[in-house]
Amino acid sequence: MGADIRHDGIVNSIDGQKVTVRILQASACSGCQASRICRAAESKEKLVEIEMKGADTLSVGQTVTIAGEESMGMTAVMLAFGLPLLLLIAGLVTAISVTGSEKIGAAVALGILVPYYIVLMLLRKRIKKDFQFRIIQ
Repeated sequence: MGADIRHDGIVNSIDGQKVTVRILQASACSGCQASRICRAAESKEKLVEIEMKGADTLSVGQTVTIAGEESMGMTAVMLAFGLPLLLLIAGLVTAISVTGSEKIGAAVALGILVPYYIVLMLLRKRIKKDFQFRIIQ
């Protein structure tokens, strides 16, 4: 097992073995003293669903720590940005070399992303299994 990413959160709801935890996702600069006046600092609340046995030991409003493997973050970045960038570049270079037109190359490169994201959407349940957080009490 690699390093863990940990977030403190509050139990938002419990439904059988599914626990929803609300976490505050803050940008890296939110700890800066100037963050109150700086528009670059942002924070968002996120809801994370966690499947766990013994969810009945938790209660709504309880503070918990959730953890996930660091490798999940790298996989997410590759699926969301890395592979689409490679597809975009490959499609652009191939289309321009075949047609000689930059306009057609740009259209083909962008068009390649549509089926990629459709496949990603269709496989979301399978992908979700690889992105499992756990609650550390």
